[in-house]
Amino acid sequence: MKSVALHNLGCKVNNYELDVMQQMLQEKGYKIVPFDERADIYIVNTCTVTNIADRKSRQMLHRARKINPQAVVVAVGCYVQTGKDRIVKDGTVDLAIGNNRKKDLIMILENYLSGQREAQETGETAAGAGLSEPDAADERADTPGLYMIDINHTCEYEEMTLKRTAEHTRAYIKIQDGCNQFCSYCVIPYARGRVRSRRQEDVLREVQGIAGEGYQEIVLTGIHISSYGMDRGGCELLPLLEKLHEIEGIKRIRLGSLEPRIVTEEFALRISGMPKVCPHFHLSLQSGSDSVLRRMNRRYDSEEYFRATAYLRRFYENPAITTDVIVGFPGETQEEFQETEDFLRRVNFFEMHIFKYSKRQGTRAAEMEGQLTEAEKGRRSTVLMETERQMSRTYRAGFIGRQVEVLFEEKQQMKDGQTYWIGHTTQYIKAAKAALDGENLHNKILSSVIRGFLEEDVMLV
Repeated sequence: MKSVALHNLGCKVNNYELDVMQQMLQEKGYKIVPFDERADIYIVNTCTVTNIADRKSRQMLHRARKINPQAVVVAVGCYVQTGKDRIVKDGTVDLAIGNNRKKDLIMILENYLSGQREAQETGETAAGAGLSEPDAADERADTPGLYMIDINHTCEYEEMTLKRTAEHTRAYIKIQDGCNQFCSYCVIPYARGRVRSRRQEDVLREVQGIAGEGYQEIVLTGIHISSYGMDRGGCELLPLLEKLHEIEGIKRIRLGSLEPRIVTEEFALRISGMPKVCPHFHLSLQSGSDSVLRRMNRRYDSEEYFRATAYLRRFYENPAITTDVIVGFPGETQEEFQETEDFLRRVNFFEMHIFKYSKRQGTRAAEMEGQLTEAEKGRRSTVLMETERQMSRTYRAGFIGRQVEVLFEEKQQMKDGQTYWIGHTTQYIKAAKAALDGENLHNKILSSVIRGFLEEDVMLV
């Protein structure tokens, strides 16, 4: 039995795909071991969203080779898709599998292992021996071990089905792939291709199976889930939600990142009529300055964004609204930065993910004038992170004394040295309950009253 170590970099879509790949390997009899242990095979699901992500992908591949120089090292995903020439020149990787070929992992891997065995039996050198050549649809058919398709010219959704996941209380469900937005700072449309939506019946079948395994919460994820169904003529996210809402056993449906333009008055009204949909909405913003939004090629302005948050607050009592913000985008003046800070306070978010702009080769933003220094980006990031801390604490404090439902997930020792059961409310507020002897709250939903702060980002119930 060969051992396999897996490591994931990047987004929730990558998490989902790695879970499915691990599932496929286990079903074929492979033994899964921690990544830092010696293994026969190392698989790194790579990311390429920034130059830093590229570097981390290379570092993890090199670490695998260092742990076991005789291992088979496999790179899969976005870094492979955008950096195939670097992969080939690097020499660290034995197999490189691009997006839309992850479903073929077992076939590709076992063909390679078969080639290794043949090489050993015939006395040939193992390098390149017995490798299956990529099929006619693959790029660089002259490079054995490189499995890619032209991601920008495929309409096929790569069907993968998750049966179980290590995190038993919450399952990520991938409903689409690809993006048509082409924001000026983003390379993802080139790594993931155009929008491709999963068939509704396949999503429903997967979720029914997940519910049968005892999962109570699902999180819909994708590269751009607001575009679900657009490749078939129109957005189909609401009809999908209505069907998912009917599935017995699923108690919570959480939405991944949404485009603010999808949140119309009708959208907010209809989802508010589905009690299983969690009042937790991540609306990607990136900047509160309209001039910066235009340079980013975002398809909305700050007032459109604010209207979306107002619709959600009209139909939900104190919903959790979270977002992403990029500071230090090329050309961002102090006045534009101040517009962003003022807008963030006006919306009053629950949580914000603050990112310093990172130049990504191959994007229009990388060539723009007015690149800010790392020091200035750091200063602005620090300001917004403090703004985020204040808003987040105020939002959490607003729930003290209120009754909430908590889905408990795991036991954990906290800073006070005590052990607690940790879970999340429907708003995704982390909550803790003192663990009693013999008590097992794993995967249980309990109605609880929030008493106060246990830690900065953890409430005591």
